[in-house]
Parts: sequence; C-alpha cells; structure tokens
Amino acid sequence: MVEFRLYNSMTHQKEVFKPNVPGEVGMYICGVTPYAESHIGHARAAVNFDVLFRYLMELGYKVTYVRNFTDVDDKIIDGANKSGEDPMTLSNRFCEKYKNDMKDLQCLDPTYQPRVSDHMDQIIDMITQIVDNEYAYVVDGDVFFAVEKFPNYGQLSRQNLEHIRAGERVDVDLRKRNPADFALWKSAKPGEPEWKSPWGPGRPGWHIECSAMSARYLTYKFDIHGGGIDLIFPHHENEISQSGAACQEACVSYWLHNGHVTKDNEKMSKSLGNFSTIRQITEIYHPLSLRHFLLSAHYRSPLNYSESQLDSASAAVYYIYQTLQECEDALSPFQEEVQKEGTEPNGRTVKIPQAAQVKLRNEFKTKMSDDLNTAPILTRALQDALRSINSFVPDLKKKQQKQKQCSVIQALVETTREVRRVLGILGLLSSDTYSEVLQELKKKALNRAGLTEEDVLLAIEERTSARQKKEYARSDQIREEMERKGIAIMDVGKGSIWRPCVPKEQKQKTPPNEEEQKASPVEQKERPVST
Repeated sequence: MVEFRLYNSMTHQKEVFKPNVPGEVGMYICGVTPYAESHIGHARAAVNFDVLFRYLMELGYKVTYVRNFTDVDDKIIDGANKSGEDPMTLSNRFCEKYKNDMKDLQCLDPTYQPRVSDHMDQIIDMITQIVDNEYAYVVDGDVFFAVEKFPNYGQLSRQNLEHIRAGERVDVDLRKRNPADFALWKSAKPGEPEWKSPWGPGRPGWHIECSAMSARYLTYKFDIHGGGIDLIFPHHENEISQSGAACQEACVSYWLHNGHVTKDNEKMSKSLGNFSTIRQITEIYHPLSLRHFLLSAHYRSPLNYSESQLDSASAAVYYIYQTLQECEDALSPFQEEVQKEGTEPNGRTVKIPQAAQVKLRNEFKTKMSDDLNTAPILTRALQDALRSINSFVPDLKKKQQKQKQCSVIQALVETTREVRRVLGILGLLSSDTYSEVLQELKKKALNRAGLTEEDVLLAIEERTSARQKKEYARSDQIREEMERKGIAIMDVGKGSIWRPCVPKEQKQKTPPNEEEQKASPVEQKERPVST
C-alpha cells in the first residue's frame, strides 16, 4: 500500500498524512482579496488545492474544504474610492467574477466560502479572547498583537524576531511596543466601512480573519492549511500566533504552500503590474489548457508563464481529447460486444487487467501520493496510456480486434477518465463531451492565428491543388505558413484535415520550465523553503 505523503512547510519535510479524525479531513485555504480581476497566480493556488481536495476524496476521505474571501481590506477600500462605489459592492462583484473563473477552470466548489464581512462576531470574540489572555493591547481604539508575548513566534518562517520587520500592509505605527506587532483591530477612519466593537467602531486587521473563520468551520485543531508561498510570512505566521493566543490547543497538522508563477523569472503580481488575469488568458486559450499548464510543474516549484507554455498545454489537451474521441468512434460498432464481454452472467462487471491500464493506475497512485506530483502524470503516464490507445485505433477501424481486446481498450479509457477526473481535466463538470472540447480548442486556435475556419479550408484546398500540379515547394510553403500560425495540416487518406499545434517558431524555443522541472522539489533532496 502506497502511503500518502505531503510536504509540511512547518517541518520542511514530507510526512505521511494522518488526519486528526480517521476518515475525515479539515482543510482551510487562503482565498483572494476581491478588489480586482484575479490573475493566474491566484489560479495556480486554486487549481493545485482543488487537486488536493479531489485526491483526498478519491482516497475515501470526507473533506470539509474552506476557502475564504477577504472582502474587508485596505485595497478594496482604495479601489472603491477610485471607482466611486461602495466597498462591499465592489468586493461582491469581484467575488462573483472569481467564482466564475473557478468554474471555468473546473475547480469544485469548496464546502464553505466564508467572507470576512459575514463573520465579524467570530472575529471580535477571538480578539477579545486574545486580549483577555494578555497577548494583545489596545491603543486609541486599535488592538495590536504583542509578538514578544508569544514564545514560538517565527516558527513557521524560521525568522528571528529581532530581524522581522513589521508584518502589516502599512507603515510602522510608533504606538506599537514592538515594530513587528500587528493589528488585530483597526479603529474607524472617515469614509471607511466600520463595525461596532468593545474597542470602538472599526474593522479587523489582515490576519485575524483566517484564524477566526478556520476556527468557526474547522475548530482550532484541523489538518491542512494552505496558500501561496508568499503567505508564509507574515500572514500564516501571524495566524499561528493569534490562534495559539486564543486557544492553547490550536494546531494545524500540515502547512502546504504553492510556488510563485513568474514572468521573466520575476514573481507575477498585481503590485508589479506584470500579471495576466485569468479572464484574459481564458479568452485566448481554453480553460483546460490553462489548468493543464498550471499542473505541468510540481505545485511547490516556480512556474514560468509564457505563451509558448500555454501553446504546448493547449496542444497536449487537444491530443488527449482527439485520441479519446477517435477511440470512442472506433469502439462504437463494438459497444454491444464490449458490454457483453465486460459483464459476467450475474451482471457484475469484469475488470480486465492489462499492462497499460495497470501501469497508469500504479503511476498515478505513486506520483499523487508523493506530495501531489502531477507533472509526470500529465507528461509521461497519461501520454503513455494515450499512445497505447492510439496504437489500437487503426485495427479497431478495420474491425480486426477481438471482443476481449475491445474490453481491454475500454477499460484503459475508463482509467484515463479516472485520472483526468482527479486532475480536473475531464472537460465539463457535468459531462465528458470530447467533441465540444475539441471544437472549442479549435476555435481558440483560430482566434490566436487571426484566421477563420474558411481561411484554413481554402489553404487546404490550395495546397491540394498545388500537390496535384506537382508544385511541391508551394505545397510545403502553405503548410509551413499555417504551422507558423499554430495550425497543422495533416494528410489523411486521400484528403487533408487540420488541427491546432504549437506554432513552429515556438518549437525552437527551450521550454521556460525545463530547468525548473529538473529542480522539482519532489526529485531533489528536501531543502528549506525560501521566504
């Protein structure tokens, strides 16, 4: 039996996963601050933790998955002031856009999606408990956490308190006893949203929200807490302190953090202005292409964004669906026989073992159980299975396969479906329609090329005419022109068809993630997480 192991940012090593309650998992993932369109850095966190959610359920766990919205924040207030709208209206608008983006990316809905604005009572109660336990102090309506009072402050980020700068999103407040002290409650300023509290009207600081909401839905002791690597300090460090100050039994068993998405080897972020929003990308590429790209490197590794990487991901998704569509078409004449062969007289399904199917199952379980190592599943194991399916399709079309062989192929197809379901590249959430995905992939490729399907068909017609006239140089020229635009013309029988491909000039480039894949944390010796 393969043990499920996760890399724990607290201990800096992979550990066998053992939940607090057998058969049940509590998981809290830090969500977005909805003040603008979400970018692909947000998408990476959402997609990778969605895979964790799916895999835990695949292992048979009952999972309570919580992902929050920080809908009370300085950036939301600033954005609302600039747009002239109410902060809650602005944040609600971007919350809904984020939900739509997640749906496009095939992310399952978490069990709960709490918002800060709906949990003020829990936040105020927790701050009160922290003050009563003498881990916080009040100054002019503001409440600050006293980091020196908490003995293990810095345990997650492994930073020395003497060298830690203030963990706030604003300049150092001279009223603090220690520059690293952080706000639990901020007194109200004119024009800002406010709530009543024992310390006067105001709103919560950045970190307290997650401590309060995780305790509300999962209790103070739960299994998994995750987010981007940039949240290790100060956000998650401060969460640990707050929760521990409010309740001595507070404990998260496993801390998980995904790596940055970079562009030109620089972290992609809104503040740097070098980001692409999820919506900008899914308008050009199929959402499944973006999801495939986000899973193409280990979740803890950096992931370098480029159009060439998305082109490659799009081609990979097209290959998956084209292979399965062709196999489905080839198997359709045999469906009655396949069903008979795959069923015993009493109606029980016969599981027919075969090498490719067993290999895919074993690779999938081994890699996923090794800290969710999705990359080799997508780039090797699944591709090998698809090639096996492809090798059978010609004989199926010639009707040269025996019934049992058809059942074997069908069983392999079903195994690929199970793998794709856990990875979230199954297609539509409600179905698995190959043709719809293929048509949408073609449509996106045409848009990127600046062509219509009529343009491509005319090119095919011109190329066919050139070949008939033995003008082979012109025939090759037409084909290369299309390939430079990401359209591959392929000769099939006496005719030609087209499909999306990686633009020819992109094929000459070294994939940006090649070196990063070589340095994947799964393949290398465990090392401390850089913060």
